[in-house]
Amino acid sequence: MGENGSGVETSEGVGAQIDQSASGEREIDLGSAEAKAGAEPRNESTPEPDGPGVDATTLKSRKAFARRQWRRRWLAWRYLIVGTLVIALLLGGIWAVYFSTWLQVKGTSVHGSMKMTSAKEVVEFAAAPLGEPLATADLEAVQVRVLNGLPMVRSVNVSREWPDKIRVDVTERTPVAVVSIGGRLRALDETGTVFWGYKKAPAGLPMVNTVTGTNSDALRESAAVASALPAELAKKVDHVEVTTVDSISLELRNDKRVVWGSSAQSDTKADVLVALMKAEPDVARYDVSVPGQPVTSKSVD
Repeated sequence: MGENGSGVETSEGVGAQIDQSASGEREIDLGSAEAKAGAEPRNESTPEPDGPGVDATTLKSRKAFARRQWRRRWLAWRYLIVGTLVIALLLGGIWAVYFSTWLQVKGTSVHGSMKMTSAKEVVEFAAAPLGEPLATADLEAVQVRVLNGLPMVRSVNVSREWPDKIRVDVTERTPVAVVSIGGRLRALDETGTVFWGYKKAPAGLPMVNTVTGTNSDALRESAAVASALPAELAKKVDHVEVTTVDSISLELRNDKRVVWGSSAQSDTKADVLVALMKAEPDVARYDVSVPGQPVTSKSVD
């Protein structure tokens, strides 16, 4: 009995130990888990173990890469867009210049100080090509028509006046003398061009008298002489006598004569003549054909 009792007690004791051991191990395991949990506190921002782990540096790198990719794509598209716009503008400009009615010739604008002609006459002789593209209008042809049709015009500058007009700038000839041709009084400019008709010779312009057979060269020489005369001296000249290009003389209103010679050195000859007329007012003839050696005489011949 004692042994049984002892055995029972031993058995119970063993069972108690086992229970205690098991309980102790359980307590130790729980304690270890709690210790581990206490040693490594959980960070709420840390991704769950079952999700992809991406830190801030990686996210920043990915965003920078995406931006670089977008910039490369945009550069490629930008060149394409700009090229397309340039081509479109070029084609639109060609159409507007050569095919649209907006840039077609619709009229002529005339500019310049004109006393012997009118803007209406210039427009008529210009005969601008109405309805044609202004970009291809023949400006030289317009210039030729005005010069040929209006002899009183010395020069013409024709240009395009966008969007739809041809501009004509006119410079008229300046008369320096009056010449009688075929019984008609005509204006003569400094180049010897006859360009205008007078019913009566205007005051202040010397007459040019020519002999039969006087050619255009002689007229040009006489015009060069008349244009070189100062205004005060020109008023004293009754007429310019022209025989040949080298034989030109001035007949003054006080019946005095000036032997001029050719038109060479006309400005110098004019200065010498003015000085002689002041120094020797009583002489009847002045010879300035050689301006460095002028000669005067009491008689006209």
